[in-house]
Amino acid sequence: MNTAEVLPHVNAALNASACTLLLAARVQIARHRIENHRRLMLGALAVSAVFLVSYLVYHVTAPIFVFRGDGLVRPLYYTLLISHVFLAALALPAILVTAALGWLRRDSMHRRWARWTWPLWVYVSISGVVVYLMLHHLYL
Repeated sequence: MNTAEVLPHVNAALNASACTLLLAARVQIARHRIENHRRLMLGALAVSAVFLVSYLVYHVTAPIFVFRGDGLVRPLYYTLLISHVFLAALALPAILVTAALGWLRRDSMHRRWARWTWPLWVYVSISGVVVYLMLHHLYL
């Protein structure tokens, strides 16, 4: 197997894992379990970092995979893909700032940033999995 065959599946699993960790971390902070929240968020950061490396390796080594859907689903797919890529680019610096504020226990600023960063990160994770499903499973 080569990277074009394996990495899309690995990347989708990493995105789904990051989303699961983000949701669990949200539950923990709502219950004021700060240390559990911190561990889960560090896990989400680690999984997302591995995803980013894997994603870059895939796009450097694999040929372009063309979306095969047609009709109304085609503009829907590209709208989702464009929003995913654009928001992922916005999310990365926001995630790093939010994580740094949390790590430094600048709780008030961390909460302000997290109100925007967390839903953005969740959207990017979920939309990444949906793009993967559309590209590699639904429209072949």
